[in-house]
Amino acid sequence: MRERLKQGLVQVYTGDGKGKTSAAFGLALRAIGRGFKVYVIQFIKGGFDYGELYAVKHLPNLELKAFGQGKFVTQTPASEKDVGLAKEAFTLAKQVVKSGEYDVVVLDEINVAVHLGLLDVKEVVNLLKNKPAHVELVLTGRYAPKEIIENADLVTEMKEIKHPFTKGMKPRKGIEL
Repeated sequence: MRERLKQGLVQVYTGDGKGKTSAAFGLALRAIGRGFKVYVIQFIKGGFDYGELYAVKHLPNLELKAFGQGKFVTQTPASEKDVGLAKEAFTLAKQVVKSGEYDVVVLDEINVAVHLGLLDVKEVVNLLKNKPAHVELVLTGRYAPKEIIENADLVTEMKEIKHPFTKGMKPRKGIEL
């Protein structure tokens, strides 16, 4: 029988700086290195060409499912399709977390999905409060609502000090993508 976490916590990576998803994937890499099972669910990132989509094919005990239309969600209210995809992702998230099969579950960009009104913050908080005790739950994305922050065990805010995008540099494969 494989080793399991004795106590899983809720972690939040938020803020306007770069590195929230990267931090979550760093934690995922550390976890699979120790034999833990990890599931990453990406909200609003489906359809984009990110490097992590290629990396997971080479890593044991790591599953990833991305939801989205391959475009940034900027309109308010969001389209019915965007809302539907976010709800589909959250339904999977609830199933994965409650199953207890995975030691670490990453809900990438879920904070943005809540901020855009794609998901109800009360439902997300309910998931945090009712997760199995051994599951480490990681929520990423800008705009983490206070209700999620209040129910987390660890909150890290990434703050942008300087970024090459402000000088017009495009995202680079293998670094930002």
